[in-house]
Amino acid sequence: METTELVLRDARLVDGRQVDIHTLDGLVHGVHEAGVEDFANLPCEMLDGWLILPAMTEPHAHLDKALTAESVPNATGDLEGAIDAWVSAASAGQFSFEDTANRALTAMELLLVHGVTAVRTHVNVGNGTQGLEAVLEARRHMEGLIDVQIVALTNVPMTGQEGRTNRAALTAAIEAGADLVGGCPHLDPDGPGLIGHALEVATEAGIGLDLHMDEDLDPSVLTLRDLARQVIDTGFAHPVSASHCVSLGMQSPEVQAEIAARVAEAGISVFPLPQTNLFLQGRGVPTATPRGLTAIAALREAGVVVAAGADNVQDPFNLVGRSDPLETASLLVMAGHQSPADSYSMVSTCGRQALGLPEASIQPGDVADLVAIDAPSIRAAIADAPMSRRVFRHGVLVASADQQISIHRAS
Repeated sequence: METTELVLRDARLVDGRQVDIHTLDGLVHGVHEAGVEDFANLPCEMLDGWLILPAMTEPHAHLDKALTAESVPNATGDLEGAIDAWVSAASAGQFSFEDTANRALTAMELLLVHGVTAVRTHVNVGNGTQGLEAVLEARRHMEGLIDVQIVALTNVPMTGQEGRTNRAALTAAIEAGADLVGGCPHLDPDGPGLIGHALEVATEAGIGLDLHMDEDLDPSVLTLRDLARQVIDTGFAHPVSASHCVSLGMQSPEVQAEIAARVAEAGISVFPLPQTNLFLQGRGVPTATPRGLTAIAALREAGVVVAAGADNVQDPFNLVGRSDPLETASLLVMAGHQSPADSYSMVSTCGRQALGLPEASIQPGDVADLVAIDAPSIRAAIADAPMSRRVFRHGVLVASADQQISIHRAS
């Protein structure tokens, strides 16, 4: 294998130190005080004092749906309206292979240029594998630039006689190349049954599980408890993630602590998705409108790996979104009452941990997936989200952007 080597000159760590970061064969080889070591014979990237951070992750996307807000309008603005709009458009044959592949590719490029080097995307597979195959094609075009994991998102019901077709669709999706098993147990007539089937299929395939979980403000909906119990009871040996978990945020502190402890015992990662859930949830509650976020503090206190994502971007489930995890981090600060440092960790290092990727915390031996940004601190980066960025994957510059600002005063 060809040796790759690069020195990131004059980078600034979060503690204010100016450093030169020596990368070798995709890893951080050394972190040195700026200007001390002689790297004259090595290729260098000058960072001019920019803040250097672990690259960001997007642990929950829907790249098959991305960038369809104009063509698939959500008439009611809520979750049901988004689902109805998407199902209607898909049933009408609105999405070709080429359209889906091109949109997914554009969405991956937008994530990359903002500093994302790893994304996990759910792809609907209930009506066949065309969408999955289109996202696989887009992934091939981004090979070497961004890590992409694909979850087979099934239709409901998955249980009973009515679920036979959807169960067959999941099998076909795994054979076509899906990396993880997905599903929505809180929408199924038999949520625990869906979880049990998903665990069986994932065990047989030797892959992980990432379920949409409890995307509902109703506190009586709490299938997360069933997931934790079944993962523990079966001794499931592969990674498990639960996305959304909205109803956990509607529980009492005692119930939140109890469920969080079980989730931690089961080793389940949880993905709050503030952008989409702030948009979709609570529209029918005009007074003291709930925020639609899970119990982030209780989960983190229990030791659960919590990694935040945007979910949808510019589609009927979320009309806006910049494909920038700094936007998600900002909402974690404002709506989730998390510190800037913790918010950034939830869109970077925690995401890598949840996705089973190696550490990238700018220490010798870590993977050199890094983002340099023209900002004085993590707080300022989250607040201003400047587009002057340099993105490195495995020690190679893979994307860059420069923000130009001019003030034109009258003479």
